[in-house]
Amino acid sequence: MPCGASSLLRVASAPAAVLAVALLSSLSRSSLLEPGDPVVSALSPYFGTKTRYEDANPGLLPDLEAPLRDPELLEKTCSPVQLVALIRHGTRYPTAKQIRKLRQLHGLLQARGPMEERADATGGRNLGAALADWPLWYADWMDGQLVEKGRQDMRQLALRLASLFPALFNRENYSRLQLVTSSKHRCVESCAAFLNGLWQHYYPGLPPPDVADMECGPLRINDKLMRFFDHCEKFLTEVEKNDTALYHVEAFKTGPEMQNILRKVAAALQVPVNNLNADLIQVAFFTCSFDLAIKGVKSPWCDVFDTDDAKVLEYLNDLKQYWKRGYGYTINSRSSCTLFQDIFQHLDKAVEQKKRSQPITSPVILQFGHAETLLPLLSLMGYFKDKEPLTAYNYKEQMHRKFRSGHIVPYASNLIFVLYHCNNAKTPKEEFQVQMLLNEKVLPLAHSQETVSLYDDLKNHYKDILQSCHTSEECELPKIPTGTSEDASLMLLPSLHT
Repeated sequence: MPCGASSLLRVASAPAAVLAVALLSSLSRSSLLEPGDPVVSALSPYFGTKTRYEDANPGLLPDLEAPLRDPELLEKTCSPVQLVALIRHGTRYPTAKQIRKLRQLHGLLQARGPMEERADATGGRNLGAALADWPLWYADWMDGQLVEKGRQDMRQLALRLASLFPALFNRENYSRLQLVTSSKHRCVESCAAFLNGLWQHYYPGLPPPDVADMECGPLRINDKLMRFFDHCEKFLTEVEKNDTALYHVEAFKTGPEMQNILRKVAAALQVPVNNLNADLIQVAFFTCSFDLAIKGVKSPWCDVFDTDDAKVLEYLNDLKQYWKRGYGYTINSRSSCTLFQDIFQHLDKAVEQKKRSQPITSPVILQFGHAETLLPLLSLMGYFKDKEPLTAYNYKEQMHRKFRSGHIVPYASNLIFVLYHCNNAKTPKEEFQVQMLLNEKVLPLAHSQETVSLYDDLKNHYKDILQSCHTSEECELPKIPTGTSEDASLMLLPSLHT
């Protein structure tokens, strides 16, 4: 059956000639990345959700197409019978909102007077002048779309997984691939790029056909599964649209750590400190990451910050992810119950079919979503939970925290469930076992730190989520008695309960 994704892959036509000129101009004036560049290698671990996959998984270098086999993976007497993968889209452009903020900052630099054009202490042009002249090549139409590096992320991931699990990704199973994606263009295109990678694995050297002509399972858009947060009324009301929900994020922006960076950047760029704010500082930091990830260049924006600044800015980003997608509020993770249950429905079906000696209907299930898809699910499962919650006031105490979004959900991050059938099992219960991989590394079980679990034991551990977590109930807004004068917005003043 054809994949049928061609109608989903139409991109709004970009002004290609203008973009090409901008890219050439930008690249000609950029500092091309060299291996081991001290500034880039120093800042790269702190880009949060804007982190390149290879920076979060350096073991893949230098060959990003070669599989990285974790020694903890099961082998020999146990054979993989099903793989369910949740995959974040690849590297993307900034959003239109981020681009507008960058344009605002760029305008501040260009508006500086002659006094600000003076040389720096070394006799060279100052950083503010260099950035004012640095080409602003980002355009509103880019708005979070997948870039070529993002397609490469997906093709390489496909090649590695196909080599790591050849029995599951064999050519005979290609037509039985089950493909699900968010409706966002970057996710649909990530799916298409992954399929191209599989084609490259099956037919090396042969150009891939259009995705619509590939003989794979049909691509299904399912936002209730991959963007569950958009369909949870309680989350939307109490977190997404609640001005108090991100209290700790806003408090940290005005706290001493961020104010220190504000003063340092204002001095470095030679602009009035009152013209800057935390949001502009953060977008400048992310621009360093975007230029690195998209074009492979070190832009002058990277020179604005040192590693101490980067650690503070990473914490600001992690605060947002913690309170909006992680342990900050229970609904953040409970809204992902449907997705968690869907994974186990696939695994249950495979177990039953194997017990009956039937062929596995869907040996490989690939689901393409977002960082906002993966973080709540991992929180639901109990991963990366610190003893104390992340707040605006405990930055120093959280320097060694578990919850670091760039290490968990970089671009192209993936959470993989592998179901095994073990031939030499001593008991029927030991016949089916499960391993989980995060970013291609075996993920120890949250409750036991073991690297493999009997399938029945894993289901029993998550029994509450599998049996008692119903999205319709979890996402229902609490009923406020008629006639109460209580302001509903006060219901979600930030608490420290995790």
